Amino acid sequence: MSVSLYYSASRTIPPTDAEAAAVERIVAAHMACFPYEDEESLCLYDRDADSPGEIVAGSTKLPFDPGRVLSVLDQVLGSVTELRRALPGAEWRVHMDDLDVPWDEADGYAFPGMRDPNLAAELGGL
Repeated sequence: MSVSLYYSASRTIPPTDAEAAAVERIVAAHMACFPYEDEESLCLYDRDADSPGEIVAGSTKLPFDPGRVLSVLDQVLGSVTELRRALPGAEWRVHMDDLDVPWDEADGYAFPGMRDPNLAAELGGL
């Protein structure tokens, strides 16, 4: 059984050229620094004409290796945070299966304790 992270943004106004370029830059930067070639990363879907107002949507299948989960979550949620900030006025939905990922204006998307180095070390040692 796999767990996935899903992210989507909707608004009535389509992305401007500058916003679309920012999205491309964010995705390229994410891909350039993603640490695992054999794991799924930030994956944006092609825009669907049947979903009016949806300006960004994607998902990431999380790894089975507990030592990699927090790293992948941190990388992907960091990029989704940047996407949200690059697309003002959008209504965002970010969730891991049925669990919504909380938004914090200062820190962006993260689960409580997710960036705790002690937890990461403990999981990496499993």
